[in-house]
Amino acid sequence: MLMTGIAMFGVLDANSKILSAEYSAAQAIFLRHVTLLALLLGLRALWREAGGSLRTRHPFLHGLRAVAMLFSGLLFFLAFRHLPLALGYLVFFTAPFLTLVMAALFLREEVPRAAWIWSGVGFGGVIIALVPQIGGGASLLGLGYALLGTVCYATNITINRGLRAEAGLARLIFWPSLLGLLAMAPFAWGAWVPPDAEGWARLTVNGVIAGGATLLLALAFRHASPARLAPFEFIALPWSVVLDYAVFGNTPGLAVILGGAVVVLACLMSERAVIAAARRPSRQGTSSGKA
Repeated sequence: MLMTGIAMFGVLDANSKILSAEYSAAQAIFLRHVTLLALLLGLRALWREAGGSLRTRHPFLHGLRAVAMLFSGLLFFLAFRHLPLALGYLVFFTAPFLTLVMAALFLREEVPRAAWIWSGVGFGGVIIALVPQIGGGASLLGLGYALLGTVCYATNITINRGLRAEAGLARLIFWPSLLGLLAMAPFAWGAWVPPDAEGWARLTVNGVIAGGATLLLALAFRHASPARLAPFEFIALPWSVVLDYAVFGNTPGLAVILGGAVVVLACLMSERAVIAAARRPSRQGTSSGKA
């Protein structure tokens, strides 16, 4: 679910980069939330209580998550106006570290040493690819947007994990969509550009993909801890390189390719380390039982 959600976010960001050439961030984010809210309410009109209750015992956490999601979407939309997809994602790959730290500090979750080590290796791959880009004159404004968006993303992921005990998914879409719609409405109105048929299609698809990706990531972090999943977020690097080349014709440099190879290696080795750690207790339990 995590890997599929990240792939969907890659498509979302590629679509957003195309939209950013014609539409304001406020208009795109506003229509994204309108689409999500309309789909959810339409589904609940056809199927009573679809997705579970909208009420929550944790209004503060849902409010904080809604703010984090709003700013994450807004900041990444602005970042990709100034940056190639691959470069924006390089900054995004500080998110696994932030997620691990937040999980340890706020959720009191134990972070295995292997997760720290392989996230560190993956971050090293990011550095290999990022340093030459900064030296080559990459937009510092775009990098700043991407960094702040990454902090908001990590906050959202950590809160998702904290809300895992709540049943149902409807509230995970309803509250962020309602807040985003209300917050962006006046800014969208002030910078409104009437879309043509293709524009409406792209703007609507933007909302549908955003909703699917958001739900997949929320579900992923209900089933596994940030320590388990964080290193796999690095897989978005090769994915973003493919999209950059296929959609925008941006050929990755050698540094990006080498950095991506390190990232993929970190993902694979992290999985191997976690599997090995999971098998150890069962072997010990079997040995003690025989004794």
